[in-house]
Amino acid sequence: MRHIDAATVHAKLDFETLISALNTGFEEGATVPVRHRHDLGTVAAEEAANQANAEANDGASLLLMPAWRQGGPTGVKIVTVYPTNRARALPAVNATFLLLDGKTGHPLAIIDGPALTERRTAAASALASRYLSRPFSKILLMVGAGAIAPHLIRAHASVRPIERIEIWNRTPERAVALAETMRSEGLNARATNDLEVSARAADIISCATLSTEPIILGAWLSPGCHLDLVGAFRPDMRECDDVAVVRAAVYVDVRESALIEAGDIAGPLARGVISKSHILGDLFDLARGVVTGRGDDDTITMFKSVGTALEDLAAAESLWAKLGELER
Repeated sequence: MRHIDAATVHAKLDFETLISALNTGFEEGATVPVRHRHDLGTVAAEEAANQANAEANDGASLLLMPAWRQGGPTGVKIVTVYPTNRARALPAVNATFLLLDGKTGHPLAIIDGPALTERRTAAASALASRYLSRPFSKILLMVGAGAIAPHLIRAHASVRPIERIEIWNRTPERAVALAETMRSEGLNARATNDLEVSARAADIISCATLSTEPIILGAWLSPGCHLDLVGAFRPDMRECDDVAVVRAAVYVDVRESALIEAGDIAGPLARGVISKSHILGDLFDLARGVVTGRGDDDTITMFKSVGTALEDLAAAESLWAKLGELER
């Protein structure tokens, strides 16, 4: 069994290949059971063999996300969330993806989970952008400067003729640092302190934050703008306000998950601001041609991503095939 580290994932899994693989994955579909979540930190004191250890792991969880496709491989992403790791100067979230041969069940590879997740998440946004943003989009605003932000920038730039990138972050220094990294790769990027001005000028706005309050306001969105929302993966999180949702033609990656998990969708639904019919389609619909996506140059479009194990599987399968080709 092969171990594929983060550097290899980022170096070998190019966005052109990955976006195409995701499109095929959504077109063909896969079996994706509901995510399994197990609480690791609620062992009763009288049952704990080591109470100190039980307290140390308070709030810890184990997440299992399997997926398989008939005639293809099987995969499962294994994620642990240990909130108390921050006090230990360790990552709170760790992930590993296990790729199995679909015919024999034989383990093929263990793949770095965070790197695979970053690449497939960015590629999903770029795939949606290919259907929903204007083909001539030139100005990208990146809201957030975390680990996934550079991958989102690269992914969007791979499908649209981006000429200018503006980066906003609550901590301005991080936006400056990311802009420098992007410039070192030949992209025209700069940090911005005026979020409203940058949002009004942008063709594409990509948000990847942990915000619980709206950052992007619907009043700022210009005709034809495409809003890509990657954060707000819990019902109590928000990256845009209700006005943005109402003004936009809304699409999601997976309809069932977005209606429940995504704060930018679930919140307005619960308050009656929108109905389920306001969600015009998901990536399955777009990839299969059930819906056409953008209709004209003035429509404001929105894509809300929550993630699915189908994307992990498609990315892992694509990476495995790519490495095999390179080694022949």
